Amino acid sequence: MLGSEYTWITLALFIFFALVFWKGFRPILRSLDNRAERIRKELDEAQTLREDAQKMLAEYKRKQRDALKEADEIVAHAKAEAERLRKSAEADLEASLKRREELAMAKIEQAELTAINEVRNQAVDVAVAAAAKLIAQQVDDKKAEELTSSAIRDVAQRLN
Repeated sequence: MLGSEYTWITLALFIFFALVFWKGFRPILRSLDNRAERIRKELDEAQTLREDAQKMLAEYKRKQRDALKEADEIVAHAKAEAERLRKSAEADLEASLKRREELAMAKIEQAELTAINEVRNQAVDVAVAAAAKLIAQQVDDKKAEELTSSAIRDVAQRLN
């Protein structure tokens, strides 16, 4: 048995494993422990990052809901303001149209009064001209002097 090469190879292999186990097992275990600790820390850090990301996601979703709610409120306020402005514009337009109508009616009345006064003045002018023509045809010089003196007396009495 000791003369066989397989025995010596097997014995050398056991000695080799014994030396490796004796000298190398602790550093290998230490290396594995360090790696396991590093992986554990990375997992903890990943878990912390995941929790932070979930918190941030929840916060952004809340902010998005708040922003949508605020946008809806702004739109509702804008619609209400637009309706108020529309009603105000309608009222202003109606008041402006009423003022313009009143102004037009006043101008029409003024034009009527002016036209009536012009017609009266022309009628008076025509009547005076006709009366002057009739008087000139029917009144002689003596009667004209009497009428003139009478008119002067009347004017003098009315002025005093």
